[in-house]
Amino acid sequence: MDSKPLMILVAGPYRSGTNDDPVLIQKNVDAMNETALHLYRMGHLPVLGEWFALPLIETAGSKQTGDAIFNSLFHPVAIRLISFCDAVLRIGGASQGADDMVRIGREHGKVIFSDLGEIPVTEHLQGKGPV
Repeated sequence: MDSKPLMILVAGPYRSGTNDDPVLIQKNVDAMNETALHLYRMGHLPVLGEWFALPLIETAGSKQTGDAIFNSLFHPVAIRLISFCDAVLRIGGASQGADDMVRIGREHGKVIFSDLGEIPVTEHLQGKGPV
């Protein structure tokens, strides 16, 4: 694979296994954000559907996680985002939503990664210090 910078959607659990506990949801978000930072330091442009969907959900007037407004935007925004990405990186534990992002990414011919070690450091960063 070419070592050019990629736009990579980080797909991991958001609500799965949390019973909508905000503390546990935040742990899931933190794991995705940490992965995104690592990808950035490898020379790629990481994105999370949450970065796009959550502000829209709030602006649209959602009152709680899982309400009709939340559900109308959360996964559809990430699905739309896939078309702008080169690849999808699946992280974390069980998540139907993250698995759907991988499936849809495959359907759109995107590269699918399941481990950071599969992703090359971009050529422009090689030899320029730690990532």
